[in-house]
Amino acid sequence: MPLLAAAVAALVLANSPLAEAVDGLFRIRFGLSLGPIDLHKPVLLWINDGLMALFFLLVGLEIKREVVEGGLSQPSQVALPVMGALGGMAVPAAVYVAITWSDQTALRGWAIPAATDIAFSLGVLAALGSRVPLALKVFLTTLAIVDDLGAIVVIAIFYTSDLSPVALGLAAVFIAGLAILNFAGVRRLLPYLLLGVLLWVSVLKSGVHATLAGVVLALFIPLKSAGEPDEKRPAIRLEHVIKPWSAWLIMPVFAFANAGLPLGGLSLASLVAPLPLGIMAGLFVGKQIGIMLGAGLLIALGVAALPSGATWRGLYGVAILGGIGFTMSLFIGTLAFPDDAMREAQVRLGVLAGSILSAVVGWAVLRSQRKSA
Repeated sequence: MPLLAAAVAALVLANSPLAEAVDGLFRIRFGLSLGPIDLHKPVLLWINDGLMALFFLLVGLEIKREVVEGGLSQPSQVALPVMGALGGMAVPAAVYVAITWSDQTALRGWAIPAATDIAFSLGVLAALGSRVPLALKVFLTTLAIVDDLGAIVVIAIFYTSDLSPVALGLAAVFIAGLAILNFAGVRRLLPYLLLGVLLWVSVLKSGVHATLAGVVLALFIPLKSAGEPDEKRPAIRLEHVIKPWSAWLIMPVFAFANAGLPLGGLSLASLVAPLPLGIMAGLFVGKQIGIMLGAGLLIALGVAALPSGATWRGLYGVAILGGIGFTMSLFIGTLAFPDDAMREAQVRLGVLAGSILSAVVGWAVLRSQRKSA
């Protein structure tokens, strides 16, 4: 898996003689100026603000497809994973806040353990093959998509800097332009993408995180069309174009840029410091408790049933895998503690520890099941 390989490479290089050179590479500034607009940024910010906007565009397209015609379009299929996702966001945040309560700065990272990494969690399920019924895989996929939607809302509301009314006004104009294209039935992708670039620049300068421009753009890319095959539907076509770039370039580059953690000097005391402990406990303990409480409550009340072919042990194993929070957790960490090297390192330690624990224990629980028919 490219994402895993990139994360391992980042860890290796961060603990090698090349660590300083790699860090210097990510600090190189480049860009362009367009009149009063200065777009010179370090490489790291081009990755986190630019490449990740494409990742969020893909997430937005996937969420839109699921809502319109996928697993999120049928209320009977939505209740269980949605309640699991809500519990899986609220409880980890509460665990983190309880552990970091005495550190007001650390409290800014309350949303870090609330995210599930869909690529890693589904990768573990895929490795288990027929031991996990298809319905549980659908449950985790839907839960992770709802989780991503929740993370997008959290970023938009809680992780914004000083707002620029002028830039926000321009962003509103470009959003109106996207809406006009959609209502006029324009199906060519180029006009949407051009407006999307202008929207990204406006959002970048507005104080709202630039990656949200990708989600907004996804909302206006046409999806539904009577009788057309998938390859001619604009949203599906764009999703298919971005997906391999996301899997093989965007996410691995993001992981390589943000997962490096110098291990020299780390000890057990490093892991039990409030910030990394809060993240680790939120991901490994909070996630499984929250998902099981949310989903289990509906099952106990008779509102929903266990996914077809699943057992309580299987549901619990999947709930543990929900604590793999790698990509989105690291991303929220960069927003919570910008330009704070010490806390960024603590975020990486907590995310890696919590995600690895969740992956190993979740795999072991699911591995102990009999193969499904």
